[in-house]
Amino acid sequence: MSIKPDHILDATGLFCPEPVMLLHNRIRDLAEGETLQVLATDPSTSRDIPKFCSFLGHELLEQEELDGNYRYLLRKGA
Repeated sequence: MSIKPDHILDATGLFCPEPVMLLHNRIRDLAEGETLQVLATDPSTSRDIPKFCSFLGHELLEQEELDGNYRYLLRKGA
């Protein structure tokens, strides 16, 4: 990971739609431009989180999967 996140959301062990619901609530509290790292184990997040960012105008900076663990780095949009 090249950027140190401002905030971390641990959604490991949760299943759709919980990770995205938590993400929606958490990103609301961030200031524009702040970064949030999301940790998850639900494979559906690899589809849902990029769509979430695209739909709501947030920037997906990084996305990776390693041994069933998913990590996303988002920057809050305007």
